[in-house]
Amino acid sequence: MESYATAQQVFAAGLVFARVGALVMVIPGLGEASVPARVRLSFALLLALCLGPIAAPTLPAIPEGLGGMVGLIIKEALIGLIIGTVLRMFLGSLAVAGELVSLQTQLSFAQTANPLQAQPGTTIASFLSLLGVTLVFATGLHREFIAAIAHSYTLFAPGKALPIADAGALAVQTMGKSFALGVQLAAPVIVFALVFNIATGLIGRVMPQFQVFFVATPLSLLFGLSIFALSLGVIGMVWVDRYKALLQLFV
Repeated sequence: MESYATAQQVFAAGLVFARVGALVMVIPGLGEASVPARVRLSFALLLALCLGPIAAPTLPAIPEGLGGMVGLIIKEALIGLIIGTVLRMFLGSLAVAGELVSLQTQLSFAQTANPLQAQPGTTIASFLSLLGVTLVFATGLHREFIAAIAHSYTLFAPGKALPIADAGALAVQTMGKSFALGVQLAAPVIVFALVFNIATGLIGRVMPQFQVFFVATPLSLLFGLSIFALSLGVIGMVWVDRYKALLQLFV
């Protein structure tokens, strides 16, 4: 190995690959189950080679014992998992919005496979999740991901103590913001469903012989989906802006 790289260079490359590989495995877009593991690992290796010179000044020397070396590698992998998990958590806001829209439009029973969550979900939630991944690549947010990885070596320098408490607080805060954003994105349909249900309830009280279910269900579905379609552009723009604000924590 000395003819091609020194032991310090090999150790540094391994540390960079541990963080980058763990992050790529869970990051939105590339970390999906539908992407083959070989493709993700190959991309992580290429990205690690590109980021190696940037991270080299912050990397520690080779520890004397095997335990110290393994500890550093585990810490680097955990940092990558923390960053990637936080970025993936925020993607769940679109799934929350889709579930709420499905509940309000009587489509919650229409289940389909969600490739981003590895479990069945409503059709609208699956559509919004795929829309989020599409917007990530269409708006250039994937470049912000790479910048976040490079800047993480300044925020979380290798060899320093792992910020478990800060990571837990950030995860809880991100989850809360993600759920709140999902409710906000579905707010137009929620408001319509509230007004529509109150109106149909009053009609049912005034006219007991009126077939509320057979008349209200098609209208609720038609108008609910129409409002959702009209607000789809705003949903995409608001979500991208919020995602950019989240990435600013790491860039």
